[in-house]
Amino acid sequence: MIPLLEEAVQPTSVELTPADPMLPRPFEVRRVNAETYDTYTLELAPADGKPLLFRPGQFNMLYLFGVGEVAISISGDPDRPSPLVHTLRAVGSVTRGLCALKKGDVVGVRGPFGNDWPLDAAAGHDVVLVAGGIGLAPLRPAIYRLLAERKRYGRVVLLSGSRSPRDILFRRELERWRSRFDLEVVVTVDYAAGDWNGLVGVVTMLLPRAGFDPSDTVALACGPEVMMRFATRELERRGVPAERIYLSMERNMKCAVGFCGHCQYGPHFICKDGPIFPYRAIAPIFEIREV
Repeated sequence: MIPLLEEAVQPTSVELTPADPMLPRPFEVRRVNAETYDTYTLELAPADGKPLLFRPGQFNMLYLFGVGEVAISISGDPDRPSPLVHTLRAVGSVTRGLCALKKGDVVGVRGPFGNDWPLDAAAGHDVVLVAGGIGLAPLRPAIYRLLAERKRYGRVVLLSGSRSPRDILFRRELERWRSRFDLEVVVTVDYAAGDWNGLVGVVTMLLPRAGFDPSDTVALACGPEVMMRFATRELERRGVPAERIYLSMERNMKCAVGFCGHCQYGPHFICKDGPIFPYRAIAPIFEIREV
C-alpha cells in the first residue's frame, strides 16, 4: 500500500549524512563529460577512498574553492556510488566553474542531504516518471534502482521532454532503455530542429497516451515548476491520487541544513523536509505562482 503522507515525507532510517554536515570532503575530478552544449556530468572520486553512499533523489552541496557552493542532485547509480556522479547546467559562476574543471582538480562535497524517491512504497505498483529538461538527472538514480529491482514493480514508464533535440540528456542511455521490453520510454521536444524525426510538444502531452493504470500508479516528476504544475493536473485528471504524485522541489538551497532560510517554501524547508514531496503536502502553495 502507498504510505500515509506523514510516513511518505520522512527520510528512510538509514543515516547517510556525515557527522559534521558543514564540513566538505575533498573529491578529485575523475572525468568531465559534455552531455549537451551547456550541461556536463562530473565524475568525482573521494580523496580518502571511502564512497559516499546515497539514496535516489538526494543531493550534495558542491564547493568550488574560491568561488562558492551550489546544491546539485546526485545523478549516478546508488548501487555504484563511486565515482560520485553529478549532472549540472552551466548557468552561474559556480556551475560554470565546476563544468570547466579538469581531471585531477579537487572540489569539496557536503552531503548527501534530503529525503529520497519513495521506491519501496511504489513496489507492486506501476511507476510513471515525468522529466522536464535537466530534471531527468535527479530521476536517473531512481531509474537505475527500478531497473535493478525490476520484478518488484508493475509497468514502468519514463516520459522525458527537452526544449530541443540538442538539449536531450543521456542520449545513449535513453536509447538503451528504449530497447528494453520491460520499460516504456517516450521522448519529446518543445520544438524540432535539424533532422529530428521524433515527437514534438511538451512532455505533459504524453501522459494521456502513456500505458499505466492510474488507480495503481505512483508518479515521480522533476523539472521546471510550470511543467510539474501541468503534469500534476494531468495525472490527477487521469485518476492518479495526489498522495501518489511526488515532486522534486530542489531550489534556492544555500546551507542544506535549514539554517539560512533560502529554501523556505511555505511551512517547509526544502533542504530538510524534501527535496521530494508528495504533491498533497504542498498543493495549496504549489499552485501559487512566484512562491
